[in-house]
Amino acid sequence: MTSTLASAKGTTTTLPAGPRGLPLLGNLPAFARDPLGFFCRLRDDHGDWAPWRLGPKPCLLISRPEDVNELLAGVEVTFGPSDMGVALRRVLGDGVVTSTGDDWRRKRSLVQPSVRPRQVRSYAATMVECADAVATAWRDGQRVDVQREMTRLTQRVAVRTLFGVETAGREETIARAMAVAQREIGAELRGVTAFFPSWVPTPGRRRLDAAVTELDAEIHRIIDEHHAARAAGEERDDLLSRLLAARDESGAPLSDQELRDEAVTLYIGGHETTSTTLTWAWHLLSGSPQARARLDAELAEVLGDRLPTFDDYARLPFTQAVVKESLRLFPPIWLISAVAREGARLGDREVPVGTTVWTSQWSVHRDPRLYPEPDAFRPERWDADAATPVPDHAWFPFGGGPRTCLGTRFALVEAALVLAVLARRWRIDTDPGEVKPFTGLTLQPSRAIGATLRSTG
Repeated sequence: MTSTLASAKGTTTTLPAGPRGLPLLGNLPAFARDPLGFFCRLRDDHGDWAPWRLGPKPCLLISRPEDVNELLAGVEVTFGPSDMGVALRRVLGDGVVTSTGDDWRRKRSLVQPSVRPRQVRSYAATMVECADAVATAWRDGQRVDVQREMTRLTQRVAVRTLFGVETAGREETIARAMAVAQREIGAELRGVTAFFPSWVPTPGRRRLDAAVTELDAEIHRIIDEHHAARAAGEERDDLLSRLLAARDESGAPLSDQELRDEAVTLYIGGHETTSTTLTWAWHLLSGSPQARARLDAELAEVLGDRLPTFDDYARLPFTQAVVKESLRLFPPIWLISAVAREGARLGDREVPVGTTVWTSQWSVHRDPRLYPEPDAFRPERWDADAATPVPDHAWFPFGGGPRTCLGTRFALVEAALVLAVLARRWRIDTDPGEVKPFTGLTLQPSRAIGATLRSTG
């Protein structure tokens, strides 16, 4: 059985047949029930180029790392960003993630300098300080919800580094609004409301609108405070202050609405992905005594009894490997899609114009052809002298190409330093049992992960 996709020029691309779908809905019901399992089955049953339909939209899932790399490199050239729904745009606005073309290039040039390695270095002390405060507050034998603890910690880091403020009220307001956004974006992605016009007032969209209104009010208050501080000659070193000072080639600054959109985007990138990664990392370490012992040995050798600094990041390769392996198994951003433009090709095949090409970090990261024992937590696979090196382009938790996540360095450094600070003093023994992921804006645990804290001192 084969499937033929027609291009705008009348030529055709012949592919293996995809899964049979329903009239109008296509494969939406199967995707909605279990998106992660659907992508893996699509890969296993229909090959590296697997056609399917999301409602009426023709789609193609690609799984070969080489094709994934070409897709990511071709965005803004032969592939355009796809519409990920009303809910996501309502939250992110027209920030660097959702904008395209010249508008995207302008915004990226303004935002990128704020998250370069030199700037991340300046935020490392805040990351360590916030983590050390948590480690000091914990008590031996205490029961905790791991995700809640990591969320609060990374929220504090994000609010301090992004906005230069630290108040419990503001952290809670922003966190409450983002929690609603997380749920509603995931619900829209998996449901038929993704095909509803933006003006249709569904219950989910009303909940989202209320949350975004609350989020906007808080962020605009912070922006106004920064404007006032700047007018008074006060110098601040947070990300928002850097964005306020940024100017494009014509000398124009970001508008307040653009500042809001980029602030929300950076907040999600600097908080949501890191808290999720750390939550999964603690659960995986708890079930792997060998990995935990090797982590402890590295921290004892490199740090001893002192706190880590930014310079220690490069000296902690196994700590980095724990983070990378956690990102492989549970990538916070679990899918990427782009729409083929005229001339789009992957390898030696033409991709018909208008086809939405998808790839999933989840399914590629767990492909047994790329990763021996793909479901096993094995940080040692990232060793420099590993017997089976990770193939090129087979790991892309932050995307790739020109639209790779701007906060990648920030997130990787923060996750490793926080892990180092907490693991020096605490063993987090999570409750046994499988924890399945929930596909929202990011890949969250579907239930609370309870744990008992054990002092290492």
